Amino acid sequence: MGPTILDILRESEERLHGVDSPRLSAELLIAEVLQCSRLMVTIDRERRPSVDEIGRISALVERRSQGEPLAYILGTKEFYGLDFVVTPDVLIPRPETEHIVEVIEEAYSKEDVFHFADLGTGSGILAVTITYLFPKASAVAVDLSPSALKIAQSNARTHGVSDRIEFIEGDFTQPLLEDSGCDFIVSNPPYVTEQEYAEASHEVTEYEPVTALVSGADGLDHIRAMLPLVAQALKPGGRFLVEMGYQQGAQVIKIITNEFPQFKDVRIKKDLAGHDRIVMMEKL
Repeated sequence: MGPTILDILRESEERLHGVDSPRLSAELLIAEVLQCSRLMVTIDRERRPSVDEIGRISALVERRSQGEPLAYILGTKEFYGLDFVVTPDVLIPRPETEHIVEVIEEAYSKEDVFHFADLGTGSGILAVTITYLFPKASAVAVDLSPSALKIAQSNARTHGVSDRIEFIEGDFTQPLLEDSGCDFIVSNPPYVTEQEYAEASHEVTEYEPVTALVSGADGLDHIRAMLPLVAQALKPGGRFLVEMGYQQGAQVIKIITNEFPQFKDVRIKKDLAGHDRIVMMEKL
């Protein structure tokens, strides 16, 4: 007789001792092959998978043991309660980015009509999630990568919002948006410093797209370049919400207050760990 799910789980967890959350990774990879939930992996632990299933589980565990991110192996990542297709062409969604959606939910009601832009959309998590939550909203989603835009468009179709999002391939540091056309603009731009990237984990540097991560020596090249264009595209009173590195808050506020008098009410929203994470501002 072949091994049980419990046997495979124990062996897989041992093989994954060098990665983050080995038990969780093992459970999710087994569940993926067996087409069941993580809960069923535990409940059905005496089941004996087929030779083919065992082989496929082993192959996925090997990929994870080499440091390949779980989201890329599974091909999906959850964000704000929605599942998004992800590939190595896009950054893996992080929970910190959900704070931008939270701010929008606090500011608008479900019946509000508004138009917004998502700069550097990647897999489309912000554009798709916000339009999904607000049935009368419309958006423009911009990304330099055609491969990323295809993934974002696919995610928009999956969640039934593709008719309300215009996808634009282009550099968001160039004028692509209509003057004074946006009620608000959101962005999770590259903000990792060159030094931080050099010291980042193997899982990040070997697998995630560097163009979606690094932004010059101090990590703020993209934010500097986008601010004048954001100011031009926002309506008077429109808001800009941008994610940043946890040590960049004071520097970003200094840049805005010293160089961009078009903005007022510049504030920081902290993440759940208490770190500076989102800079928010309003156009005069």
